[in-house]
Amino acid sequence: MYSNDIEFGTREGVGVAFSKKELRKLFPYLMDEIEKKKGTVRIRSVRTIAGRGERAVSYDRLRGYMPDVVDFIRRCDTEEEALEIIDFMERKGEITPAYAERLREQLKTRGLRSFGLKKERGYYFRIAGRPI
Repeated sequence: MYSNDIEFGTREGVGVAFSKKELRKLFPYLMDEIEKKKGTVRIRSVRTIAGRGERAVSYDRLRGYMPDVVDFIRRCDTEEEALEIIDFMERKGEITPAYAERLREQLKTRGLRSFGLKKERGYYFRIAGRPI
């Protein structure tokens, strides 16, 4: 690979490489966006378990919805409050010790808001489109 190459790969290790010149010829607008970093999206939260993230964006997410530990953490104002939530949920058996440790590590390394923006009072009413 040369420094002017861009490589696209898959999980199986099979991939393809193009020179920037080839990509510019094939996809001039895309290369312009890539080089100028147009249309970038900031990631505001991290979900380490994909299924929880999928449920969080489902269409009718409030029907039968039960908040999980991340929902409670997102209501916290401080990291100390978040640690109390994690400890409590672990003691009650709502989360496994291994998952609790992963949450603590994320809190320590990435911070409280790595779990998502703060859920303020009335959050669920707003997303359901109902008055508070």
